[in-house]
Amino acid sequence: MKPADHPEFYRLPPPPGRSRESSIVLDARGQFWHDGKRVEHPGMARAFAGWIGRHPDDGRYILDNGYDWTYLTVEDAPFTVSAVKLDCDPPLLELSDGSSEPLDGQTLRCQGDDALYVDVKSGRFHARFSADAQLSLAEHLVECGSGIGLAVGDVTFPIAGSERAEPA
Repeated sequence: MKPADHPEFYRLPPPPGRSRESSIVLDARGQFWHDGKRVEHPGMARAFAGWIGRHPDDGRYILDNGYDWTYLTVEDAPFTVSAVKLDCDPPLLELSDGSSEPLDGQTLRCQGDDALYVDVKSGRFHARFSADAQLSLAEHLVECGSGIGLAVGDVTFPIAGSERAEPA
């Protein structure tokens, strides 16, 4: 049994002399930073990606390894879609935490700087597509109403926020 299995785990004070606040930042490109320096060690970055969660009381993002936890700053999305496999049924997303899961095409959306997002982890989180993952979809994008959709087999998923402005 891990300490995180205890019902009061997230309510316990931090160890003496420590804080639950951290200087760890997950930037918009899905890279971790600590004290203003990029986390270069691939194992540490992979571990951080696998520890992302939300505090059950306040909903803030945390890193939780089951033995201790800390808050972190997430500048954009807590997960990154690193690759998409459209040639399987259902299509699969490969995420920054090393997991794979089915694509929920109904939650595809385009935001801000034309980045593509999707809901992941049973809708509890959102993920931003990496530039490579987004580019890999190019041949599957089709006109859909007044916007763009992702064609997967016989199904087209409209991409929310991709609507084109009507000419004046």
